[in-house]
Order: sequence, then structure tokens, then C-alpha cells
Amino acid sequence: MTDTLKLLTMLAWSACAAGLAWYCLHIARQITYVTLADGRQQERKLPLIFRLLLPFVPNFDGLVMRETFKKTRDTADRQLVSAGFEGLLNGKEFAAIKLLMPLVCGAFWFALLKLFGSAFPKSSLAENLEISWLLGIALFYYYPLLWLRRALTFRHNAIQRALPFVLDLLTLSVEAGMDFMSALQRNCERRKLDPLNEELIRMTREIQVGIPRRVALRNMAQRVNLTDLRSVANALIQADELGVSIGAILRIQSDQMRSRRFDRAEKLANEAPVKMLGPLMLCIFPAVFIILLGPILRQTMEQLF
Repeated sequence: MTDTLKLLTMLAWSACAAGLAWYCLHIARQITYVTLADGRQQERKLPLIFRLLLPFVPNFDGLVMRETFKKTRDTADRQLVSAGFEGLLNGKEFAAIKLLMPLVCGAFWFALLKLFGSAFPKSSLAENLEISWLLGIALFYYYPLLWLRRALTFRHNAIQRALPFVLDLLTLSVEAGMDFMSALQRNCERRKLDPLNEELIRMTREIQVGIPRRVALRNMAQRVNLTDLRSVANALIQADELGVSIGAILRIQSDQMRSRRFDRAEKLANEAPVKMLGPLMLCIFPAVFIILLGPILRQTMEQLF
């Protein structure tokens, strides 16, 4: 009877592991998209652990919808929109994932630590099981925030790199006799689909459905939440309100963006020696020390022994 129970237990655990593996493979093969303003779909990659936990997110709606999590939800909503994940992940789901990550991943991490501790009982990891588990819980809790910050930084950097070139094209088009909207639409049609182009397409669609141009520009600045783009949007709004020439404003903004890009490049160049100091001390100096003093130490050891 005992052998039969053990066999049934092993079969049950095997079926559970197989079902979990099938679920993970099924979710990993799925491709996630966001729908752009012109109807096209653009691929957006969510971490696999997020996609695995999303079906369980509705179970936490009663908790994350409380007033305590309102600030967390609003902040996550703004950052997800700025990072380009609008319609794919919202603030409520993000707050629920932040709670699910320590619970689910923490349980697996604890089981892994227990298994490692039983296999190597004298290891430092087994002796500090509680500390290792708490560190893992903290890492799982902050991982969604780190991922969102990284995605937001990547999108902002892409917009900053493309903005001076787009402003130059718009300046040339406007000064050649085209109106601003025609120049903007042609720029969106001819350029590749990058983060800046996605935002410009959305702005043009908003203007086409009847939203005033200054409101569409303000919406884009608030949505992206980038200093350079907000500066350009505010300058165009003021030009629209005061009747100033758009071409002159675009040329001024283009020069400013190019100057800011040069300042950022100069700052990164000045930071490079400091960032290289760590690898230099850890890798190059020990290698030089071994190459120069290795033969001398070898000869000394041979003479002593």
C-alpha cells in the first residue's frame, strides 16, 4: 500500500511538473502587441514572468483597487504609457504583479534554497537561509520597478536620438513651403517606425479627428514625459498662440536639441574614465602583476624549496 501511494504521489508530481512546463512553453510562444494610432500593431515584449502571472492578476483586484494603492496605480499608469505599453499593461495589473512576484517566486526560491541546503548542509548559503530568502523576496518585489525604469529609459533615449534629425527634416520642409501638418505627415510616412514616430502618428491622428493642435501637442508632451520633447511641444504651442513663424521656431529648437545632444555626449565621454577605473583595477592590474612578478616569484620558490 505504501509503495502504491508513493507511486501515485510521484505520478501526481510528474503530471504537475509537465502541466507547468506546458503552460510556460505555451505562454513563451505568444507574441504581445500594442495597437498604434493608425491601426498597425507593434510588438512589445513583456518579461516571461509577467505573462505567466497575468492570468492570476484579477484575483488581486479587490486589494490593489483600494485607496492605499491609488498613487502606485497612477504612477505606474503614467510610466507604462511613457514606456509604450499602453493597452498591454495598466497600473492595476502592474501593482498586482508587484504583489504576486514575491509570493510566487519567493515560494520557488525558498524551495530551491531548502533543496540546496539539504544537498550542501555546510555551505554558507544553507547557514544563512533566512537572509538569502529575504534578499530574494526584496529582489522579486523590486524587479518590476527596475524593468519599468529600464524600458522607460530605453524609449526616452530612442526619442532623444531621433528628435534632432526629425526637427531638421521638419524645418527644411516648412521652409521649403509646406505647412506644418503636411510636413509632419510626410515625415511619419517616410521614416521607419520608431518610438518618436509612434508618438507623432498618434498626435496627427488626434488632430485629424478634431482635437486642436495645441491640445494634441500638450497631450504628447504629457504622455511621453520627456524634457526635450516637452520643450519642443511648448515652443510650438506658443508659436501657434502668438502667430510666430513655425519654421523659425523649428530651427531654434533643432539647434537647441543638437546642442543638448553634444552636451550629453561630452558628459558621457567625461564619465568614461571613471567607469573604466573599476575594470582596470580588478582585471588589468592583477594581470600585469602576475606577468611581471610571476617569473620572479617562481624562481624564489624554487630556490627556497
